[in-house]
Amino acid sequence: MKLLLLIFMLLVISVSFAQDVPANYQSRKVVVSDTIVIDSISINPLRFQVFDNAGKEIDSSSYQVNFSRGILIISEETKNSTDSVTIKYLCYPDYLTRDYFVLDSNIIVNNSSNINKLYSLQESSNKNKFKPFDGLNTLGSISRGVTVGNNQNAVVNSELNLQITGKLNDKVSIRASIQDANIPTQEGGYTQSLDEFDQIFIELYSDNWNIRAGDVDLINTKSYFGNFTKKVQGISLGGTVHHENGGETSAFAAGALVRGVFSKSSFAGQEGNQGPYKLVGPNGELYILIVSGSERVYVNGLLLERGVNNDYVIDYNAG
Repeated sequence: MKLLLLIFMLLVISVSFAQDVPANYQSRKVVVSDTIVIDSISINPLRFQVFDNAGKEIDSSSYQVNFSRGILIISEETKNSTDSVTIKYLCYPDYLTRDYFVLDSNIIVNNSSNINKLYSLQESSNKNKFKPFDGLNTLGSISRGVTVGNNQNAVVNSELNLQITGKLNDKVSIRASIQDANIPTQEGGYTQSLDEFDQIFIELYSDNWNIRAGDVDLINTKSYFGNFTKKVQGISLGGTVHHENGGETSAFAAGALVRGVFSKSSFAGQEGNQGPYKLVGPNGELYILIVSGSERVYVNGLLLERGVNNDYVIDYNAG
């Protein structure tokens, strides 16, 4: 029983030693010469050993190894004492020593005098994927109507309301609001912020410039003198020039006519009566249109704020 247990332990030890030896561990026996090429690739300096023909390990001071080139140089004393040596070394993994190519080496043509006769035709991969007017968004309506009466002729009414946004090319974009109606559509003054859909304009713009024709808002509130806010009809141009030193210069110009006439309307409100109160024109006109967002309302010299949840609301079409 003890003999069987001893044999079993020896087998386990031998298996464990066998498992410690890596799969890429090599052993070569070569004839002694001045320079011995161990392998065609670089070798690992770990676990490198050299043995003479009697199986005795040679001291590392008796030879020199260039591990990157796989070359062994043996001293003269060692060459005289043995005619052959056994080299045991560890190879690098295959994925480290394999040759990798961007192109297949079989299709590479060697340089020769006939190289000018070789041609390669292929389509350019740099294709312009931009499509002109692709991505333009349009929104609006068009209506036609007929009005008849016993004391008038038939009348055809038409109305157009169109909004356009999108890109004309990679750098230039467009914004437009086009209307054709007898009475311009205006947002009711029931909210504090009014959308400018009542404006009629066409605007071209990019990162550094813009051109707008139609209804333009001229606002200058950055300086102490000459502050103004005007809603006009005309054209405006603006642009920015970037300098090489990092600075920039901005320029702006506009030419237009005022959309309406400024007028002042005063009335005495009734206690407990919130309105509505009718506004009149500069010549006492009862039916007027007010440019949206252009009004300033004062009560006892204090400026009020428009909005349902604020001080007042206004109907621009009815005054």
